[in-house]
Amino acid sequence: MRLSRAVILLAIVTLAGCSNSGRLHDLRSFTGGPDEFMIVPGKELVIPGSYSDLPQPTPGGSNRTDQTPKADAVAALGGKPSSLVPTNGVPSSDSALVNHVSRNGISPTIRDDLAEEDAAFRKRQARFTNIRLVRVDRYNQAYRRLRLDAQKEAARWRSVGVPTPTSPPAR
Repeated sequence: MRLSRAVILLAIVTLAGCSNSGRLHDLRSFTGGPDEFMIVPGKELVIPGSYSDLPQPTPGGSNRTDQTPKADAVAALGGKPSSLVPTNGVPSSDSALVNHVSRNGISPTIRDDLAEEDAAFRKRQARFTNIRLVRVDRYNQAYRRLRLDAQKEAARWRSVGVPTPTSPPAR
């Protein structure tokens, strides 16, 4: 009887180790299909009051049914969607910030450079991690030393007198 309980317990533990938790942080893609988080459904179709008032179609341009997630998020948080950065330039209110940030020059290949550095970092961190009996969360494993503790950071800034917004309670 004890042996059968031990075998059942061992089977449960083994199956639990094979669970698929933490898949969102897994840095590898296991499918060849599209990323389902990149698909954004269009807005609801609305019949206009007058068809003559519609703007001329522009190939490759925006559409009345295109989603505007950034503007929607700004509006939901109480901001002005019109204050978003336009796609063709920087608003005059942010020009001083952009000038200060770019004072040492701008690298046109910054995204590619960062992607290469990040891939090299993850490769260094995962050198001996391929030998595992159970699945592990590679994301948290690779970036564990770079993790920011929001509660400690907020307390640190508050201790020096910087006004900080409220943060979610600690878990």
